[in-house]
Amino acid sequence: MNYEHIIHPIPPFYDGQSRILVLGSFPSVKTRESGFFYGHPQNRFWKLMAALFGEAEIPETVPEKQAFAARNHIALWDSIHACDIIGSSDSSIRNVIPNDIRVILEAADIRMIVTNGKKSHEIYRKYCMEQTGREDVCLPSTSPANAAWTMEKLIGAWSVIRQFSGEQK
Repeated sequence: MNYEHIIHPIPPFYDGQSRILVLGSFPSVKTRESGFFYGHPQNRFWKLMAALFGEAEIPETVPEKQAFAARNHIALWDSIHACDIIGSSDSSIRNVIPNDIRVILEAADIRMIVTNGKKSHEIYRKYCMEQTGREDVCLPSTSPANAAWTMEKLIGAWSVIRQFSGEQK
């Protein structure tokens, strides 16, 4: 396979009530096809969020995912605006152009920046932290490639976001 230069096709998702910013690295091929964050059916992000926020229904459609994120004060974006990548492989990412995270920080009362996985954390620290002046919390990736982390372990690690979501349920 060859490298492709891809510009991030999905706009950031947030509103003035967003409290938690979850940053992935760069959307997978399946996510780019779906048109919204964590669109790969095997990615555990939406199942994890439903468990953390006590919701019985796991959002599946883009409007359901958007409503869920808004209801739970979650902003979504990625740390990379454009890069060269092979397929969906984070390890192949090179020639990174970062997103300007300040767009969200200036519009919402973000209380916690979470990087979803080590690659997003690495990109955030290298390119974004200086412009934002804010630390991130690196949490284990919800990607199916991170099979070492069971859903139970992910729930335990990610539960720290609940305290920053605003109203407690």
